[in-house]
Amino acid sequence: MLKNILPRGRSRSLNRTQKAAIAGVGALGAAAVALTAVPASGQTTTTSEAAPTAKVAYSTKQIQDVHAGVTGQLAGASQKVAAIEAKQEAAAKKATTEKKAAAKKATAKRDAKETTSRSAQRTEVKKVAKSYPDNLDGWIREARAIMKKHGIPGTYEGIHRNIMRESSGNPKAINDWDINAINGIPSKGLLQVIPPTFAAYHVPGTSKNIYDPVANIVAACNYAADKYGTMDNVDSAY
Repeated sequence: MLKNILPRGRSRSLNRTQKAAIAGVGALGAAAVALTAVPASGQTTTTSEAAPTAKVAYSTKQIQDVHAGVTGQLAGASQKVAAIEAKQEAAAKKATTEKKAAAKKATAKRDAKETTSRSAQRTEVKKVAKSYPDNLDGWIREARAIMKKHGIPGTYEGIHRNIMRESSGNPKAINDWDINAINGIPSKGLLQVIPPTFAAYHVPGTSKNIYDPVANIVAACNYAADKYGTMDNVDSAY
């Protein structure tokens, strides 16, 4: 278009004036373009060749999924803790039950052993009682067996000798004429023991009947051991 304004026949070389005119036309055109870009409000708008920023889409779905995941993990952890506690509680209960069962078993075993022991002792006592004849010889030997268990001294001969002097071997003998009888406490039994003495020197496990031959011998020998050292040392009324 610019070449059409040049006169025909003239050189196509542009002088300084022409160049300035062309530059002015270009500047005016640029200004026109700039004016057309100004908004009606009068504010200028700066444009940029940079690519527009991508829009970010916001959604609650992802947050809900994260929350659900955390909740699930917490629930799983709680279940594991509960399971561990349940196992521990079950183990504790089992241990307690086993301990009680063991204690009960031990008690039952001990009771059974004690019962057996008592039964054996009763059987032994019965056998011992039945092994002695119901006569003077048997009474003395049974009395000496009991005296041995209680540490009461006295030989067969010493006991027999004093019995024969005091009662002639009669377990029901009673003295109704000596000073004890006058005082209202007559001597009784094989070894002629007064009731207060029999009660004071009675040996547990024997009869409390003063006329019982074995009980009478044991109590009298217990008294003689206390007063004279042994029934063997007694040769007269004591």
